Amino acid sequence: MTTGDELKRKVRDIWHAAWDLGEVAALDDLLAPDYRRYGRTSPDGQTREELKASITACRRAFPDLTTVIDDIVGEPGRLAVRWHSGGTHTGSMLGVPPTGRTVAVSGATFARVVDGLIVTEHVTWDPRELLEALGIITVGAGTPAGARTMEEV
Repeated sequence: MTTGDELKRKVRDIWHAAWDLGEVAALDDLLAPDYRRYGRTSPDGQTREELKASITACRRAFPDLTTVIDDIVGEPGRLAVRWHSGGTHTGSMLGVPPTGRTVAVSGATFARVVDGLIVTEHVTWDPRELLEALGIITVGAGTPAGARTMEEV
């Protein structure tokens, strides 16, 4: 197995442990101590510890959360991961009480790797997809009763 294949397997195994099982300490074997994660909801970047806390909070809200890596490609020093996640909203999240709704989101993560550890990630996904699935907002025509439009959020 090549080093690239080993890293891809490591990413799959550790993402499963962290996102699906809540074993966030596993991330210490994948993410560099000075790791930063950038995205639309974290433009200043999350640290490794902040990501762990975020995953833990997400799993409290969605205890049956699963994240599937649909595709992972890489070259020396870089990885791209296409993924999708889903779960049932049975716990409070960001002040939103449990809705009992099943949600699905998808996105992509682009990582820079140094010495076998991810040092930065840039994550793309649409948080409106989650908010719409929870009935908090609507995107498109019509507004269901109780939902808010993007302008009201």
